[in-house]
Amino acid sequence: MDTEKIIRELSINEKKVLLTLKKLHGKGLPEDIFKTGVFTQEVEIANASSWLQSKKLVIVENHMKTVYSLGKEGKRFIEKGLPERRALQLLADKKGILSLKELSAVLEPDEIPVAIGWLKTNGWAIIKKEKETIIEITAKGKIALTTVTDEEKLLRLLQEHPEQEIEKNIVKPLASRKNVIKEKDLITSSIILTDDGKKVLDAGFEIQDEISQVTSAIIKNNDWKQKTIRSYDIHAFAPALYGGKPHPLVQLISEIRQIFVEMGFQEIQGDYVESCFWNMDVLFIPQDHPAREMQDTFYCKVPSKVSISEQQLLNEIAKVHENGGSTGSTGWGYIFSKTEGERALLRTHTTVNTIRYLYNHPQPPCKVFSLERVFRNENIDTTHLPEFYQIEGIIYEENANFRQLIGILKEFYRRMGFEKIRFRPGYFPYTEPSMEVEVFWNGKWMELGGSGIFRPEVTEPIGVKNPVLAWGLGLERLAMLRYGLTDIRTLYISDLEWLRKTPLL
Repeated sequence: MDTEKIIRELSINEKKVLLTLKKLHGKGLPEDIFKTGVFTQEVEIANASSWLQSKKLVIVENHMKTVYSLGKEGKRFIEKGLPERRALQLLADKKGILSLKELSAVLEPDEIPVAIGWLKTNGWAIIKKEKETIIEITAKGKIALTTVTDEEKLLRLLQEHPEQEIEKNIVKPLASRKNVIKEKDLITSSIILTDDGKKVLDAGFEIQDEISQVTSAIIKNNDWKQKTIRSYDIHAFAPALYGGKPHPLVQLISEIRQIFVEMGFQEIQGDYVESCFWNMDVLFIPQDHPAREMQDTFYCKVPSKVSISEQQLLNEIAKVHENGGSTGSTGWGYIFSKTEGERALLRTHTTVNTIRYLYNHPQPPCKVFSLERVFRNENIDTTHLPEFYQIEGIIYEENANFRQLIGILKEFYRRMGFEKIRFRPGYFPYTEPSMEVEVFWNGKWMELGGSGIFRPEVTEPIGVKNPVLAWGLGLERLAMLRYGLTDIRTLYISDLEWLRKTPLL
């Protein structure tokens, strides 16, 4: 133990506690230390003792005790007397006999049965049934007129000295009465010098004015030249402080948004409620595709349909689905249903944002992205949610190609902190060729999203002539990798411990 170092790092209050404990022969309660030492308030002792305990100079032993004080009814009994005492006094005034009705002169209606019960229990009176109920005093009751019961003594004690520690068997009679006494558990602490604490005291130290916090005033006035600056142990225990900060998912969204903007992309937004036409038909997803089933898609009751105002586009999309139209495709080979296309749903992907943007801006070049919520009829488990975020983006320009798409996605994930990235073939109804993106994380490859080049069946009907590179990536799965989570639900459960300890990105 480096005694000199410990003494240098002691605060003034810590020194005062140690010196006071020496006067108290090495042990004392906080109130004893406060009375014996030189302190302005007891909290100084509590704080100093906590730090001394962390330095192994004292031990703080906690003891629990039960104390009692008067409740609402107890205070009323002090003022008016116990119900049985008032009833007994009335009996004496009435020559030792009175009717049950006469008790109402000194008792409230709810006190009468209580008084009768205790008169009988104490043996102070007997109850007779004649024409009416008669109460008659006993010899024991006459003696009680000039004596004070244990319950009455206890009431007076608690009045004069509230929060007394009293044996439970003494309190029991009053405790059985409602709201007469209150019970409270108190923790008392004994502060005890350790052997190390005694060694520090034996080494000796002085209490002198010192600087514990350097301020601008101290520097300007040159006070630091005349006073000692207290030493601090940078390895000492300190409580964790958690300030306000953005939610981890909001932080990640901001980071992704910043990356795309730095790469020259413009952000676009869309609506939650869309028609099947824009959400699926325009993307060449067949009207009998399994994803359109209610098990996979949330359809709306109000509104149940969304009118399609783009009549010419509707006709072109119908031809593409039926026979490929002028795209060179054979289509899906069924009769296109406008009614099916008008069904209202909660968008299942944000690709609906980009395809609508392309329809309204068919002239290249453009680089846009969206980062918004989508909805799918999924069962909630560790990796699936019915509502989640999708990172969507497109590049539309002359001579855009597949290698350019790979390069863009590699750069995005590199900026997200992933070193190993790979691509493998995939299938999506509206892109060809298509690929899935995987990153290497914690010893295994993780699939994070899909990408590809829009098919002619998607681009030609909306007037787009050049290749469109497109991708859709999952935000929550990316967040799980970033924050080391095994359950996607953690992102949306208000776990304060996790939210406090998750660092800012």
